[in-house]
Amino acid sequence: MTDTLHRRRIEVLADEPLIPAIVRIAAAAGIAHYTLLPTLGGAGAHGRWRDDQLSGATAKVMLLAITSADHAADFIERLAPLLESHHLLLMSSDVEVVRGSKFD
Repeated sequence: MTDTLHRRRIEVLADEPLIPAIVRIAAAAGIAHYTLLPTLGGAGAHGRWRDDQLSGATAKVMLLAITSADHAADFIERLAPLLESHHLLLMSSDVEVVRGSKFD
């Protein structure tokens, strides 16, 4: 059987213009590897939204990272002041990964 290691999965849904700042915060917390995922639309506290492909004014992006518990905690602490003011959605969960050393 293949061994797995425990890591933290971090997901942040944000307006696309905020992504460079969130990536900088992740790097400062020791998170060097991530994936950016485009989104099509959804519904939340402020109602339904969808990506306006003409202007990109409402485009949202999901940042996904798998990292150590320490790096995840540091990232969450650094990002916390922006959660309310920028209407960010932050999710953190435990995951088991194969080749865990790739996600330190």
